[in-house]
Amino acid sequence: MSEIEVISAADAQTLQGFDALIDVRSPSEFAEDHAPGAINLPVLDDAERAEVGTIYVQESRFRARRIGAAFVARNIARHLETALAAQPGSFRPLIYCWRGGQRSNAMATVLSQVGWRAAVLEGGYRTYRRHVKTRLYDETADLRLVMLDGHTGSAKTGILNRVAARGVQTLDLEDLAQHRGSLLGALPGRPQPSQKMFESRLLAAMERLDPDRPTLVEAEASKIGQRMVPPALWRLMTAAPRISLQVPHAARARYLAGVYADSVGDLDALEALLARLPGRHGRKTVAAWRDLAEAGELETLAAALIEVHYDPAYGRVAALDPRPRLGVVPLEGLSNAEQEAAADRIAGMLRKLV
Repeated sequence: MSEIEVISAADAQTLQGFDALIDVRSPSEFAEDHAPGAINLPVLDDAERAEVGTIYVQESRFRARRIGAAFVARNIARHLETALAAQPGSFRPLIYCWRGGQRSNAMATVLSQVGWRAAVLEGGYRTYRRHVKTRLYDETADLRLVMLDGHTGSAKTGILNRVAARGVQTLDLEDLAQHRGSLLGALPGRPQPSQKMFESRLLAAMERLDPDRPTLVEAEASKIGQRMVPPALWRLMTAAPRISLQVPHAARARYLAGVYADSVGDLDALEALLARLPGRHGRKTVAAWRDLAEAGELETLAAALIEVHYDPAYGRVAALDPRPRLGVVPLEGLSNAEQEAAADRIAGMLRKLV
């Protein structure tokens, strides 16, 4: 059998020449973070990994290896009969585990015996994670960012996506973080990824961008929900020029009412969020806001939050914002037609920067 090829983490980012990226770690390890595009074909599930580890520490290394080998053999056999059953003879997978050791080499050895050109990621996930941290925490990102700015409720994310549909390069941080970024920005039924997973998705998205073209990014705080924007990107965001949306208070309240419609199902959770607002908002005020949500008066609730929370916070930040402004896009409302027109104007501004 030929020697199994070993690929460095930096070379593996684009997966050029590979048909699949296979993560053979346990499901819980995979759920916390994995290389974007990877599929999880564990050679040990969480219970098996725990059992083998306990036997290794408390009883016998030999017995742990024997039992572990039996688990691994059965799991690889199942993957060959299911997930990998339809792969052709030319199939070329790249495989990784925690540190490029026994788990990935066991899978690669069997797949190579089948006749597939299996390769192993050097250093496994641990080396991949080190690469992500270096790029996002220690290096300077080489991107030409332009921020899309505006008060909460200005439909920045929707307009950003419409600009992207016009062929302009964009980076959607809220999509990567699975959060709308504001007080009620949690997406029902869609928990945020771990910080590590957010960073993996972010780096993969950044590496697809052309550094010679401007990239439009929504102006965000340093945290999106519970996920922190890494320093390499945040430094660029705080210095990047901006395009500002100007939308009337009433139009923003109507827009936010639609956004909130899927966020107020759990009234107790909503009340807890409202109670955490900075400033002095007594129990009666928070209870009144809850009553508005319960009654379906979401536009009135949105207008109140704009007045006492969103706009004052935005004003404090905007007053200290040194970033140059490339232009202002006024909108009377946020209908589909008005958002499309705004996207046209913004796309035109960005094309002039190329």
